[in-house]
Amino acid sequence: VRVVESGGGSVQAGGSLKLSCAVSGYNMCIVWFRQAPGKEREGVGGTTLYADSVKGRFTGTLNNAKNTLYLQMNSLKPEDTAMYYCAADFRCPPNIGWYKPDAYHYWGQGTQVTVSS
Repeated sequence: VRVVESGGGSVQAGGSLKLSCAVSGYNMCIVWFRQAPGKEREGVGGTTLYADSVKGRFTGTLNNAKNTLYLQMNSLKPEDTAMYYCAADFRCPPNIGWYKPDAYHYWGQGTQVTVSS
């Protein structure tokens, strides 16, 4: 299974970016994670569950025909700066554990998002 992210870049605070995650498998559970320098990898969200830090600003949408998950990121803040990774698995973890990296077997290489103040 291949997982390929795209869409990262640099933007000023308050701006927007849209990330894409294309997977080669079908009917997979796909979620976004991010990791800032010196910090642990944290779950960002998929299409219904999101980290508290991004709720109301980030929205995930899934195009089933293209096996692609998009992440629309609005009102970006400097603290959103991180490498964003897409993770996928054929088995979806329970909602209570969606944010745990160990629940996903397939990962992309990441795309960098930098938000300047």
